[in-house]
Amino acid sequence: MPGLKVAILISGRGSNMRALVDACAATDLAADVVCVLSDRAGAAGLDYAERAGIATAVVDRRGHGDRESFDAALNAALEAAGAEFVCLAGFMRLLGESFVNRWRDRLINIHPSLLPAFKGLHVHERVLETGVRISGCTVHYVRAEMDVGPIIVQAAVPVEADDSAESLAARVLAQEHRIYPLALRLIAEGRVRVVGERVLISGQRAADASLLNPLPES
Repeated sequence: MPGLKVAILISGRGSNMRALVDACAATDLAADVVCVLSDRAGAAGLDYAERAGIATAVVDRRGHGDRESFDAALNAALEAAGAEFVCLAGFMRLLGESFVNRWRDRLINIHPSLLPAFKGLHVHERVLETGVRISGCTVHYVRAEMDVGPIIVQAAVPVEADDSAESLAARVLAQEHRIYPLALRLIAEGRVRVVGERVLISGQRAADASLLNPLPES
């Protein structure tokens, strides 16, 4: 049976794109990556996609006078590729409301925090400045407002006392590469429903352990 036809949007190296591509190629995940699109011609992730035999295209924001025309060109490229579902993977352009609504509940994103905390950029620096003990990452459906939408999967990691933004980012990124393919799998299997602004997952099993930081003295 043909899988869900997925397009991935990137702006740079596309490490989460790689995780999705590899998961679709190496497992029984019921999804196929039909194209990788970038808003930057030099995005390193395009090379990886091409080596994997995936169609690529560039929709350069600089070639369009406003967001509406850019969004229209992006949508045209997605339709031409036959995409049924879209994953944002380090795509650094805000999408307009009409585009988001056109792809409503067929458009997901990954963000390097436990949303709704720490929306926006420079997440890890702000986590460290705030002094929170636990951070993480979130896969969510996209809405017109930045970093808002029904949450599908989250993973938590401890913030270490000697963390830098780079070390924390690496720890979170490892979990991003786990939860993005998981979220896509759940969707492709038809197990995810959006009710209101909440995600319900059939057969969901909660984590069997809690995460404390710091640990109590033994």
